[in-house]
Amino acid sequence: MDPALKLQIAHDTATALVARVRDNGSAEVLRRLLAYTSEYGVGELAELWSAAPAHSLPGALWRLYVVHASIVNDPDTAAHAYQRGVNDLNTIDEVVAGARQPTGPEDIRDLADEILRGAFVGDLSDALERAAAYCRIEAHGVTTLVAGTEIGTSALLERAVTLSDFALDLQASSVLARVNKLN
Repeated sequence: MDPALKLQIAHDTATALVARVRDNGSAEVLRRLLAYTSEYGVGELAELWSAAPAHSLPGALWRLYVVHASIVNDPDTAAHAYQRGVNDLNTIDEVVAGARQPTGPEDIRDLADEILRGAFVGDLSDALERAAAYCRIEAHGVTTLVAGTEIGTSALLERAVTLSDFALDLQASSVLARVNKLN
C-alpha cells in the first residue's frame, strides 16, 4: 500500500474512532469498544497506527493500546514494577498517573482501563499525561528489577527502554492535544 495512503487511513480511522465515541456520549458504546479491544485487540488498526508518527493521534492511540495490552497481559509484573518505581521515585508522576497505593494487579488493570477510557470520554491531553506518568514510573521500576536479577534481563531492559520512549512520546502528544494540534 502507498505509504501516504496508509498514513491517511491511520489518521482517518483514529479521528473517526475518537469522534464516534465522543459524539455518541454513550457509556454503552465506550464499554463495547473497550470490551471488544480487550478481547480481540485492535488488529489491523494497530498495524496502521503503529506506522504513524509518534506525535500524532494514531501514534498516541497506538501507544495507549500497547501500554494497556502490556498491563492486561501481565498485571502482576506491571503492578510489581510500578510499585517499585513509585517507591524509588520522588516525583509528581505517582499523583498524575493516579493508581491506588499500594498498587496490586487489580489496581494496575483499573488504571489502564481508566487511562484508555479517558482518551475517549475525558480530556485526551489528561489521559496522555497520565499514560506518560505511568510509563515513567513503570520504566524506572523495570530498571530496578533488572538491577536485582540476571534472568530475563534483555527482555526487561527492552521493556524499560520502550516505556521510556513511550513516556516522551505521550508527553509530547499530551502537549499537542492540549492546544488542539494532535492530528
